[in-house]
Amino acid sequence: MPYDPLRVFRKLARNNRLANFRLHQACLQLSQEAFVARRASFFPTLRATLNHIYIVDRFYIDALWGGTLGLAAFVEEEPFPAMQALQGAQTELDETLIAFVDGLDEDGLAAIVNIHRGTRIQQDRCDDILSHLFQHQTHHRGQAHAMLSGTAIKPPQLDEFIVGDDAKARKEEMDALGWTEDDLMFPAHRPA
Repeated sequence: MPYDPLRVFRKLARNNRLANFRLHQACLQLSQEAFVARRASFFPTLRATLNHIYIVDRFYIDALWGGTLGLAAFVEEEPFPAMQALQGAQTELDETLIAFVDGLDEDGLAAIVNIHRGTRIQQDRCDDILSHLFQHQTHHRGQAHAMLSGTAIKPPQLDEFIVGDDAKARKEEMDALGWTEDDLMFPAHRPA
């Protein structure tokens, strides 16, 4: 099979969706008190950390689609006070990111993205923005994972979504999302 430079981004977009699904399922088991309790981390609460992931995802995903939301994405630091609403909004963004990545071709991957940053417009390649976004998500999910260790809820495994050998470990989440292994390993729009 020839190398497909888009495949890794399609897999990472799905990894993001699966990891958020698993993390959010754990966080939904928390009481509101535990969700907002102060903990040792860059952001002081699980609510603040997960809202930050949402806000930054919204900022970059809007730019990837050609939007001009820019810094307005950061006006409200915690737009979702409760986990259930945050989960719904994050799920919508995750699905939007998958749709974006699935619609890319090699030229789109190399295209310049305009990111509105108030008094300036940052310009970077789409593949670089995607790489940054996936790294940002992983970084802060790791912080949320560590904070969950200080609760009564066991932190979920968040890294069983890329390789085929992990199929058994992700089956429950795949079933819940209505995905098959073929959806994850060889997403739509793969080269013939």
